[in-house]
Amino acid sequence: MDLIDKLKAIAQKVETSRSQIQNEQATKTAFIMPFLQAWGYDVFNPMEVHPEYSADLTGLKGEKVDYAIYLDNQPIILMECKSCHQNLEHPKHSSQLHRYFNATGANFGVLTNGIIYRFYTDIVKDNIMDDKPFFEFNILDFDDSSVNELKRFSKSSFNSDELEEVARNLLHTKEVKKVIAQQLNDPSPEFVKFFVSHVYSGVRTASVVEKFTEIIKRSLKEYINDIIKEKFEEVFRKEPEPNPADAAAEDNPPEGTGGDGINTTLEELEGFYIIKSILREEINTARIQFKDTRSYFGINLDGKVTKTVCRLRFHERTGKKSISIPDNVETGKEATTNIDSL
Repeated sequence: MDLIDKLKAIAQKVETSRSQIQNEQATKTAFIMPFLQAWGYDVFNPMEVHPEYSADLTGLKGEKVDYAIYLDNQPIILMECKSCHQNLEHPKHSSQLHRYFNATGANFGVLTNGIIYRFYTDIVKDNIMDDKPFFEFNILDFDDSSVNELKRFSKSSFNSDELEEVARNLLHTKEVKKVIAQQLNDPSPEFVKFFVSHVYSGVRTASVVEKFTEIIKRSLKEYINDIIKEKFEEVFRKEPEPNPADAAAEDNPPEGTGGDGINTTLEELEGFYIIKSILREEINTARIQFKDTRSYFGINLDGKVTKTVCRLRFHERTGKKSISIPDNVETGKEATTNIDSL
């Protein structure tokens, strides 16, 4: 079984049993140990996965980290665990990991609650664990790219020298993306002036910069929407390989493809991804799907209308928008709320 299949099995277990997990020890047993096993480490071999690891060094008397992962008789990863109901944001959660990091020789630290796994190393200053994680993995929301990064830390792939460069690149990429997101939402004067210098030949006064700030925000949003729309159109344009068995279905094309008069709009798809983002902490996003019809754009679980999450009704002609949430599954009643925008 590939790593991604093992992770999907763990994700399913997290979804179904998280509410029954009461403490940190139960989190380790139910979620974290299977995760380590998926990585290829033998959780029943204390020479490979050392539980309640104590460095027994000056200043660390009586302190322990939950796990130290060993390879070639050397600690390579320290792991501090919390209950699956705890938020990892509090600084105290990483403080113990921070102290152990520069005392044991391990190059990587992981802080986890069994759902979120935050990876740390010493990019900023040698032997001092960074305050910011260079990589974060969410067992309930992952894709092929994040699994490929996670695989680098598995027993069969672990290469400390190679991972140092990977960690540096991941951290810098993460920070660049954060800056891009900030500039897209609230462009700085320097960012605006860069574009103004390429499209405006007059004097760049404060009023000119202010005027172009809104123009640039709108232009960037439209550019990104155009890219997304183009990608979706590419998908819809692709025709499947001819299949004689499907010939009888040609007069009944599936909903959402446009062949039956249904036009799945970019705005509906954007709404779908917003709903998906809202639910990502509670539900494996692979289960969240959509079904477009003539009267509404439905979002459901597992492709079943009996598991409807909500229905979006966006009327292009009138501009009216609403979201309906099932109020009574048996009667089909809905609670509908009008909305002004996505």
